[in-house]
Amino acid sequence: MNICNVSVKRRDFIRAAVETGIATAVSGSLAEESAVPNSRPKVCVYTEQFQSLSISAVCQVFKQMGVDGLDVTVRPGGHIEPNAAKTELPKAAQIARDHGLEIMMLTTGITAADRNAEEILATCQRLGIDRIKMGYYSAGKFGELAKRLDAVRRRLDEVVKLAEKYDVRPCVHVHSGESVPSNGFMLYQLIRDMPPERIGAYLDSHHMVLTGGAGGWRQAIDLLAPWVSLVALKNFQWERLERDEKGQQKWRTNYCRLEDGVAPIPEFVSTIQQAGYRGFYTLHTEYRRPVKECIKLTGEDFVFLRRVFDGL
Repeated sequence: MNICNVSVKRRDFIRAAVETGIATAVSGSLAEESAVPNSRPKVCVYTEQFQSLSISAVCQVFKQMGVDGLDVTVRPGGHIEPNAAKTELPKAAQIARDHGLEIMMLTTGITAADRNAEEILATCQRLGIDRIKMGYYSAGKFGELAKRLDAVRRRLDEVVKLAEKYDVRPCVHVHSGESVPSNGFMLYQLIRDMPPERIGAYLDSHHMVLTGGAGGWRQAIDLLAPWVSLVALKNFQWERLERDEKGQQKWRTNYCRLEDGVAPIPEFVSTIQQAGYRGFYTLHTEYRRPVKECIKLTGEDFVFLRRVFDGL
């Protein structure tokens, strides 16, 4: 049975889970739910890897796992297209409520204070969604980064002023590579003069450990503590590639289960809690695999994350 055709009925979901090989992960997470204290941090799941499923089917899967809500992609190619947010986002929020879940945040492509941004922010206000992830800014040409940072800072200021009208906090993701910001220290430089109640830092275990080495990620959390508003948890391993024509060994990163990667997830979460963060966490299971495998791996990640929370 194709998981995309899962019925909203519980018995049909369980049967589909058995037939697609995900029952163990889902049942395991359900079995542990009763043992988890109510004081544990809430968790939502990023929906990018589940966009082949309807919002209703996603909610059915997430409800069986025991997570608290959704991090819905509202951007070009996302679960909801930006120009449809005004009508489709309220429908999605109602579906989530019908399943005992909530849309806890949005992942958007917002980088400017334009009409689409305003419609999304206004809709968030009506639905009680108080924070969003912003889109990405490119680093631009080499040699012009200082000028580019000034331009990004102006853009952020415009978005912050627009979002303030709707009492929504835009949050800037700490990414890596050619994005701005490409590390936590760069994000601190961008937002250090902006009020924490109006703009947030969106921390990410994968990207911050990738760019922050053994201790840089911890130092960045220290600097960004007043602004921390969202936290994504995901992990990676290094994969050896072929050498280049000069003999230089090439490497790349691959996503892996939370407990199997380079980023020390228990220490990362503990440091964030030490910095004073008491909000929810977003589970990013960005596995480039068929959806039924993503569901299984997400269930396993959530079980591991509960163990991490138990140690706080």
